[in-house]
Amino acid sequence: MVTLNKRAFLGVPALAALGLAGAAQAKDEPSADACAKPPAPDYRLPVANGPFRPEPDSLKTYQAPDWFRDAKFGIWSHWGPQAVPRQGDWYARNMYVPGHPHYDHHVKTYGQPSKSGYKDIIPLWTAEKFDPEGLMDKYAAAGAKYFVSMGVHHDNFDLWNSKHHRWNATAMGPKRDIVGAWRAAARKRKIRFGVSEHLGASHNWYYPSHLYNQTWPELGVPYDGADPRYVDLYHPPHNEPYKGGADTWYTKDPRFHQIWFDRMRDLIDTYEPDLLYSDGGLPFGVVGRSLVAHLYNGSVARAGRVDAVYNCKDFGSGEFYKEACVQDVERGVLKGINPLPWQTDTSNGDWFYSDGFKYKTTSEVVAMLADIASKNGNLLLNVVQYPDGSLPPESQLLLEELAPWMAVNAQAIHGTRPWKVFGEGPTETADGAFQESAAYTARDIRFTTKGDTLYAITLGEPSGVTEITALAKDNPHERRRVARVEMLGVRGALKFRQDDRALTIDVPPRAPTRHASVFKINFA
Repeated sequence: MVTLNKRAFLGVPALAALGLAGAAQAKDEPSADACAKPPAPDYRLPVANGPFRPEPDSLKTYQAPDWFRDAKFGIWSHWGPQAVPRQGDWYARNMYVPGHPHYDHHVKTYGQPSKSGYKDIIPLWTAEKFDPEGLMDKYAAAGAKYFVSMGVHHDNFDLWNSKHHRWNATAMGPKRDIVGAWRAAARKRKIRFGVSEHLGASHNWYYPSHLYNQTWPELGVPYDGADPRYVDLYHPPHNEPYKGGADTWYTKDPRFHQIWFDRMRDLIDTYEPDLLYSDGGLPFGVVGRSLVAHLYNGSVARAGRVDAVYNCKDFGSGEFYKEACVQDVERGVLKGINPLPWQTDTSNGDWFYSDGFKYKTTSEVVAMLADIASKNGNLLLNVVQYPDGSLPPESQLLLEELAPWMAVNAQAIHGTRPWKVFGEGPTETADGAFQESAAYTARDIRFTTKGDTLYAITLGEPSGVTEITALAKDNPHERRRVARVEMLGVRGALKFRQDDRALTIDVPPRAPTRHASVFKINFA
């Protein structure tokens, strides 16, 4: 995942190595050739016929489809070879960075990266317990209305039968079309299907693999990323590292732009996803815009309307046009009701399986989902998998607890729209990416609507009475008086009082579900 607002971890020797070429160039005056304007790249960017062109004004005519606005909750399989070491996210990069825990783990477990690199991790990912059919049943029961498969992470390993890249899951590792298996399971259950691409950042992200051992007895021996036999995995030698900021997230090399387009177009054409997610802004200017136009036009050709979603991020990397896509906010939320549909992506644990990582509780996930839905957003949740494809106990428990909650309360989530205000309560929520922690209580309430019905979702387990100040008598949001209040899962109407201070509801002695409760409110 993108971590642009986090400090990139590099040991002191690695930082020095990353800065050597730049420092040398700074001492010399640029040559006349260096100052000459480079020729325009000769891209090959075939786009399907349709109403969308690879220009910002054309893409800004996009409107998110109703299926996405109705779905509210999706599950993601952010899974691949980087799960094998059981050390979490960004392993394929950090294993080449001396001083990083991933480097220390790799040397201790697998040997020096000059002898045993990431290419040697890939065959260890056999996914022997991967059961997409069984997992999709659990995801559907947990309320997921769309499912997203990892297509390719920054490690440059394609999880489908790639036409343009030999490093793929059908040829190596599990020797299985992971994307295709997920797609078949989702389609069988009429769950919308998406794919995520993190390839755009891979070129610069992988830079440490091109360096060398920095400890005795192999000081100066190049890592396997510098071996020309593996140049198609680690990318050609270059001096364009990712340095922790948006300006270095994507490469400026047009050769890689073309590679990215060809592989992403192959992914789109082969699997016809309902959703494509990019881990950053829209990559590579006209190249990225051409791919999005191709995605949208292909959707129009199949459905007679734009039925596809493109997710990207407003991080400063690449391009971002809020009207042309569905904004994705990584591990965070927006503060108020956004006029356009949007999405939070997060994980119940680390992005890839990590021993000892603290997992989100079901209560935290339910509260996040209600908060996001009340603000016109969707929650895309990675459910962590073991390297073998099965679920760790924490992921299993989450799904087991979400299923009964959704069985009772899903009508307050799926197919809803925001109310006049998103909610009320004592807990302040932060705005933007990497701001997802909030200790909600039962006094924190979020609103959703469906037709003339208002749902009030408590972000904790209520008891005694629940007071909703937004529905006080003569409030500015709803002139009609409250006529009936129910709690989803409880038979019959509840006692309530509506006065100048609040709508006060008598809470049943025993709630039908844990984690949060939903009041269904109708007006005269």
